[in-house]
Formats: sequence, C-alpha cells, structure tokens
Amino acid sequence: MAAELELYRVAMPLSEPWRIAISEETAIETVLLCLHTEWGSLWAETTPHALPLYSPDWSAATFELLCHLGPRLLTAEWTSAAALRRELDQIRGNPFAKAAIDQLWWKREAARRGITLHAALGATATAAPVGADIGILGDRDELLARVQAAVDAGYRRVKLKVRPGWDVEEVRCVRDHFPRLTLHVDGNGAYSLHDIDRLRALDRCGLAMIEQPLAHDDLVDHATLQRALLTPICLDESIVSLRHLDHALALGSCRVVNVKPGRVGGFTPALAIVERCRESGIGAWIGGMLESAIGAADCVALACLAGITYPADIFPSERFYERDLAAPGLRFETRPDVGRVVLAAAEAPAPDPELLARWTTARRSFALTAA
Repeated sequence: MAAELELYRVAMPLSEPWRIAISEETAIETVLLCLHTEWGSLWAETTPHALPLYSPDWSAATFELLCHLGPRLLTAEWTSAAALRRELDQIRGNPFAKAAIDQLWWKREAARRGITLHAALGATATAAPVGADIGILGDRDELLARVQAAVDAGYRRVKLKVRPGWDVEEVRCVRDHFPRLTLHVDGNGAYSLHDIDRLRALDRCGLAMIEQPLAHDDLVDHATLQRALLTPICLDESIVSLRHLDHALALGSCRVVNVKPGRVGGFTPALAIVERCRESGIGAWIGGMLESAIGAADCVALACLAGITYPADIFPSERFYERDLAAPGLRFETRPDVGRVVLAAAEAPAPDPELLARWTTARRSFALTAA
C-alpha cells in the first residue's frame, strides 16, 4: 500500500518560444504526481499548460483538483482500470486531472506485474516512428531550413503549424522544395467555414491530413468541411472521449484522430479510442503536450500499439528544452526502412531533484491510508 502521494506544479522553461495559431509560450506548465509504493516511487505527468487555450483545462486548476482527488482515489486498490474509470467518470470534464490518476494506476499495475508500461498496455512493438513539428515562424527561409534539418535528421514526415496569414503560401513553398515529403498541417482551431477558400487551397498541396482546422469543440462543421475536401481531416482537440469519437464517426467529421493521453483522460480511454479507430478503419496516431521525459515516455508506450497508423509527435528533449526535467531521456535512432523512431523506455524516467526544486511553483504532500 502506498504511504505517500506528492504533487508538483512545475513551469519548465522552453529553449525558444513555441508559437502556434492560438498561443505563444515560453514555458510549459505541467503537473507531476509521485506515488510511493512497495515497488518504488512511480511518477505520472499531465500537461494542460498554464492557461485554458488548448483546452478548458489549465495547470493551476488541474493541480488543485488533483489535491482533492488523488488522496481519495489512490488509497483504494482498484482491481481493474475499468473500476477506477467508473469512479473518474463521475467527475465532469477535467480530463488532464483524470489522466494523471489513470496513468498512475497503469504504472502501479505494470510495477506489480514486473513488466514494462508498454507491455502492460498491450503493445508488442518496442519502437515507434516519429515525425517533426515546426511552429509558426514568420520567415520562409527559416521555415525551409528547419524542414531541411528535419529531413537530414531522418524524419520521414513533418507537421507545420498554420494560421490564417501563415498557411497557403508557406505550405506551397515547403511542398515545392520537398515534393515527396509526407507533410501535414495543424490549424489548432484557427479557421472557420468562412475560410473555405484557404482550406481548399491547402487541400491542393498534397497533404497527409489537415489537423483540427475548426473550433476545438466542433464536430458538425468539421463534417461539412470533410465533405468539401479530398484531404483527410484529423481531429485533435475535438476528441476528448470515446463518446466524442463515436459522434464524429457518425457525422463523418474526420478520417484520422490524434490521440493524446492527457486530452482524453489517460491510458484507459486512449486504448479504447485507438481500438475504435481500428475497428472503424480510420487512422490513429499519438500526440503530445511538450511533456518532460516522464510524459513523453508514456506517449511512446501508446505509440507502440498495433493500432497506430501514423508517426507520432514525440520529440528529443533538446527540441524544446535546454535541459529536460527528467532522466533518462528518450532514445531515438534512424532506421533505413522507417526513418526516425523512438524506443520504448526500459527504465521509467524520474525528475532531476535539483531541477524539480528550481522549477516547482506549488507542492503538496499527502500521507495515504487504506480506504
């Protein structure tokens, strides 16, 4: 039985500003949970960011909710992920808080069984293809240089962040210089159906998908847009549960889903979403929230699942951070057959104590007793 639960709210400084259509960030706010058990200290990470821009969740609120939920829910020896899920489903919204508790359950289960996390989740692969992401820059020469650097590093696909005014001409420029590169764009909800001409122009750029072009909570307009385009629409922010995916499938809102464990509430719903995508014949791939190595390793475990059909958004620490909060870092390599891949973690990362102390903005500790 666990004796103590520790919670940390942490601001991790980025090596350069990260600009997307809806925000610009210089630090990534994350929430860490550490559950001390008979199998050692288990760490989980959930990364809703500082303000409710990507989703309604935000780090301060997630931290406070976990201070209430964690001590109550993590005292019980849940016999299954489904049993814990029934308890979590009584909480409306707040998937990032639910994700931290759900992921701790899976990590405790893996530790109890003496197996790796990816094996506990049902993955048999030990490596997953990954792609490169490039934010909004404002300079096409720099954009081309960064795409070239990604190709030189072995990446077979590149995602470009776009917004009105930084989209059609920039994507055409990249496509002209890299005619055979697998390329897709991500609008982070910055467009509406009034932008149909821009979106149709992107449709002619030979893209693998257009990710989340319309509002974060929309399914209906995405269905209208998908009927107007040949390029598959990928939904990210709009899919926060299996129920939302079922509605999207019924409406025809997308042909691909980006699955982020924090956004959907943890590993348990992520597994169900990946399986429903497989059953329905639509694509599924794993995204991230610029987590430290702790959360990134969790994304890798999901990216190794058999139902994943597209390279993941999982990055080396140095892509965004001069120093990663946690170690060991992820291992990447380039393979002739699939390009850049990330290896599933054999050892679970944990925070560097000095960096954790330096970057923590709030901390709580709870003694746990049997329920």
